[in-house]
Amino acid sequence: MQKKLKLWDATMLVMGSMIGSGIFIVSADMMRNLGSGYWMIVVWIITGIMTVAAAISYGELSALFPKAGGQYTYLTEIFGKKMGFLYGWGLFTVIQTGTIAAVAMAFGKFTAYLVPSLNDAAPIFQSGEFKITWIQMLAIAIILLLTYINTRGVESGKILQNVFTGSKILALLGLIAAGFIFVDFSHLAENSSLGTNAFNNIDKDTTGNFLKTGWKSIDGMTLMGGIAAAMVGSVFSSVAWESVTFVSGEIENPKKNVVKAMILGTSAVMLLYIAVNFVYLNAIDRDSIAFAANDRVAVAASQNIFGSAGTVIIAVLVMVSTFGCNNGLILAGARVFQTMAKDGLFFKSAIDNNKNDVPSNALWMQGVWASVLCLSGQYGNLLDMISFVIVLFYMITVFGVIYLRFKQPNLDRPYKTWLYPVTPIIYLVIGTVFCVLLLIYKQQYTWPGFLIVLLGLPVYYIINRNKNMDV
Repeated sequence: MQKKLKLWDATMLVMGSMIGSGIFIVSADMMRNLGSGYWMIVVWIITGIMTVAAAISYGELSALFPKAGGQYTYLTEIFGKKMGFLYGWGLFTVIQTGTIAAVAMAFGKFTAYLVPSLNDAAPIFQSGEFKITWIQMLAIAIILLLTYINTRGVESGKILQNVFTGSKILALLGLIAAGFIFVDFSHLAENSSLGTNAFNNIDKDTTGNFLKTGWKSIDGMTLMGGIAAAMVGSVFSSVAWESVTFVSGEIENPKKNVVKAMILGTSAVMLLYIAVNFVYLNAIDRDSIAFAANDRVAVAASQNIFGSAGTVIIAVLVMVSTFGCNNGLILAGARVFQTMAKDGLFFKSAIDNNKNDVPSNALWMQGVWASVLCLSGQYGNLLDMISFVIVLFYMITVFGVIYLRFKQPNLDRPYKTWLYPVTPIIYLVIGTVFCVLLLIYKQQYTWPGFLIVLLGLPVYYIINRNKNMDV
């Protein structure tokens, strides 16, 4: 593959893939689980430490295996094809494609703010609870458009990524500044005065709407469960940075630039996320965060900052953010499926590049399945289930750094994990606590996603029985 991506492009890919719709929405659920501005910021800081620690650890593997496929390649090289396939299976069935679908749907829903007729239009098709709406069709159109753009060559995807990522970074910085300059009455002291006492209110009426019946104190293990549940949102908003490793084969000097891009990109995004949450705590009170309409915290805060124009400002920002995010996800994900195909673990036709030197067949396979997930109406539930699985695969990969140090200590390592073994151990400890607490307190976030991955085992054995997969 041609080396067309420089350090700047790789860093923009990291940041652009991370910043989607999550940061504008997930803080509502986090506040409902915690009820404390103090603990909400603590959870974001913990997530930031986790994310940067993982990126620093991945750097060692990216320097050892500087080729396309990224995390799939690392897991295959360290633990064998079966582990690599299970990751790739999860990536194709729901992790990458489900994220693409969810981000595209977020684009559609916020577009409906500017074009109300999208919300008001009758469904194109409806049978019971299943329906196909114009918002879903817009989401599919965005996925197919971005897929087409990326089949035109990596240069097209790169330019689009840099423009949209740069735009949303500037817009977020503007929102952060305005959130402290233009707010008439600051709620920061009030939200911070809750201190280390956490409160939550999870009562619902018969239709599933939250009841504002008052906050109750929680502590001890209940608090730990609340932190783990809150982290589902912050973790989901902070994933996809590893997408840059999927395109290592197209990055200049990948042994150095991939790790630099991951560390620079994740650090910058986590600082932006923490600052944005301070804006929420400054602009609106606890109930306005926890019970924001449709969880759109950013809209509630922006209306308090900019007045009636706030809704339009956030709608445009989310549209820019999700469009750029999906471009990065689409650009990167197809490279994994192409690498799997070369290993005989995916459809054979995904191997070939088109005349523009990009894996167009893999891109279209990814785009079509993501579009199906848009139609299914179940992608949101699937995404709730996969935060556990994503962290589990991150942990296995980070553990691979330690495992390789023992198994092959004499390997030439162009980059070594900073503060090894402290850095990978930090991630493994936090990740283990997160996963164990979810297994205990929030099983709906764990077993379904885990079972989706385990379904890959029979598929793996079928493939190995017949290596000549074709479309």
